[in-house]
Parts: sequence; structure tokens; C-alpha cells
Amino acid sequence: MVIGIIGAGASGMAAALAAAENPNATVILLERQARVGRKLQATGNGRCNLTNLQAEERGYHGEQPEFAQSAIRAFGPAQTRDWFASLGLYTVAEPSGKVYPYSDQANSVVDVLRLNLVRENIVLKTDFEVDKIQKTPAGFLLTCGEEQIACNKLIVACGGLAGSKLGGSMSGYKLLGKLGHRSTRLRPSLVQIKTAWSGITALKGVRANCTATILKDGLVYSKSNGEIQFTEQGISGPVIFEISRDVCYGGGDWCCCLDFLPDWTEEQLKEQIARRCTSTLPMEELLTGILHNRLGRVLTKAAGISGKQWANQLSDREEAELIKTVKAFELELTEPLGMDSAQVTAGGVLTDGFDPNTMESRLVPGLYACGEVLDIDGDCGGYNLQWAWSSGRCAGIHAGKESQ
Repeated sequence: MVIGIIGAGASGMAAALAAAENPNATVILLERQARVGRKLQATGNGRCNLTNLQAEERGYHGEQPEFAQSAIRAFGPAQTRDWFASLGLYTVAEPSGKVYPYSDQANSVVDVLRLNLVRENIVLKTDFEVDKIQKTPAGFLLTCGEEQIACNKLIVACGGLAGSKLGGSMSGYKLLGKLGHRSTRLRPSLVQIKTAWSGITALKGVRANCTATILKDGLVYSKSNGEIQFTEQGISGPVIFEISRDVCYGGGDWCCCLDFLPDWTEEQLKEQIARRCTSTLPMEELLTGILHNRLGRVLTKAAGISGKQWANQLSDREEAELIKTVKAFELELTEPLGMDSAQVTAGGVLTDGFDPNTMESRLVPGLYACGEVLDIDGDCGGYNLQWAWSSGRCAGIHAGKESQ
């Protein structure tokens, strides 16, 4: 039995290793790029947040988010860590539930997977982009230019459109579309969001822990605590990534309200400012030691206070405006950055065309799909890679079973 797998990213490599557990199966793993796991190597800022201890409980989206439950419950975070340990990777869990390789290097994850692909019944072919799939009586015929490969079963693990510079493409959606499967609208997720505020460039690179409240048409859409990062065009970081799949879609006015001192009451901040106003401290340094120096200066300016004044010249009106700016700084949100900047694709091939227990197509027997190509995307923090491992293992195990 020959099992073809299109795509050697996270889900494709997991599928290959699972299918190869059947010694009678020959697995042909096809990758259109020059090496495997290129996108995986860039995840988690190069650290590779490979799962999350809470991934079995929540964190997935799509038209049918419940589709992910079967595969993740069968092969969840605990099983994933045990599996990686068996492959030779040591992992550690942070208090937040995020799991990383002990080396803190994404290339450790990629290397362990790559080395384990060296098996007698796995054939890896890179620089092989499948441009056509034909259904045959015996299975499938895959075409790449003038070259063709025949297989009895086929797993499509092409990934999504996000991160095109690292390998994101439309190929999986197109290939499955020609076999009768429909896709949803695609949009970027886990991506920074642009703002209309002209002063954003002065904060490029600044990070801050805060409470971010997202408002749509003046009503609270979401609220979360964590780190944000200012960019040249807007805001980024885990807090923003969590809501980026939905913000600015479907019309409406979107706004982000930031509390830069969530552990302080307004009265506590007022007391701190009052102490500083007894000195001849320059006004632009009023928040130095409390917030990032550059952030403090920008917020002071945003409150309408001249940096050339002295702290002991601060008026009651200016003090009230500064407190409001620090505790409820509003940014108008315009749109997320595009697919090139996104870490994950929201949307994909409709899951109602697949069996959640096996990942096999309901339309084409012997055809399987897994990972980001399907309409399942996860929260920031290891959820998307857990879906890749779980769905890949599920597809590989069932494709690797001998036909009855």
C-alpha cells in the first residue's frame, strides 16, 4: 500500500510518521519547497510554542469548531509531549500552559521530525509541487510537471494561505476544490492590526503589559490581559492576536481601549503623579519609572501636556486628562495586516465534507485532509500546532490502516 502526503509541514510530517507505523505501508511525503518544516521553524518567534496544556478544553474556531474535538481528545497535549519525547525532543511547560522545546529553539522541533522521517518506508521528495490530482481505480495519480506518482491513499496537508513568504499558498484549497470540496472565505489570523492614530510610529518596538478592551460600535467585544507590542502601522502581540481573526470584518467601528496600569486604580496613579508634581521634574518625564520611557512621553503628549513644562506646573485638568490617557487610551482600528504577515489562516476547506474521527473525505474514499487547509484555526499560544499534530496523526493512522 502506498500513501501519498502533499505537504511536509507540521501536520504532514505528523501524518507521515503515523502512517509509517504500518511496516507494510510505503509513505511518499511531497514538499513543494526545498526543505521541510520551514513555516514551523519560524513559529513562536523562533521558539516554537508546540502545544498548550489547555488545548483539549477550548481555543478553536471555524464554521464547525467542534470538528476539532475528536482528534484533539484522541491525541491531546499530554500525548503530544509523550510523542515528542519518544522522537527525542525534551519539552517544558510554562505556567501559562504554553509548551516549548527545552532548547527554546524551533529548529530543534524541525530537526527531530526531519531525523525521524529517515525510515525505510518513508520517501521524502522536496521541490515537488503537485499541480494535479487524478482519481484512479487504484487510488490517485499525482502530477508535478512531467513527473507522476501513483498512490492508493492520499493525505492533503498543504497548509493555509497565511505566511506566503514561508510557504503559504492556495494549492491545498485548489486541489481539494477540484475533488469536490468547498472552502469558506479566507482571512488572516494571529496578525497585527492597523490603527488610524498618526502617533503610532513613535512607539514602534515598544512592548507593554496592559488590559485591552476591544469595542465594536461602542459595545465591548472582548477584554483580555497581556502584552501588546506597538508596530510601525498598529498593534501586535498575544492580546491582539487573540481577536485579530474577527476585528474589522463585517463592518462597524472598531476601537481598542488600553489600560497601561491595570493593577492600579485611578486614585493610586493620581497619588504617584501628585508626588512627582512637588519637584521640578520635566513634564515629559512624569511617567518615567512607571511606564516604558518612550511610552510615557508619548502618552503625556497625547494628553495634551507640553513636555517643556515642569511637573509642578501641572493643572488639575491636565492631571485628569493624563490619568484618563494612561488608564483608557483609545486607538481606532482600521484593518488587520494581510496574509503575508499572518501566522494562521482563518477559514479553509469546509469540515462537513470530512469525518472528524478519521479525517477521511466523505466525498472521495481514500482521500484525507489535515491541518490548516481545513476550516479550523486556533487561539494564540500553541493551539494551532496542537491541531496540526492531532489532525495529522489522525489522518496518518487511518490512512495507514490496511483496507478490509
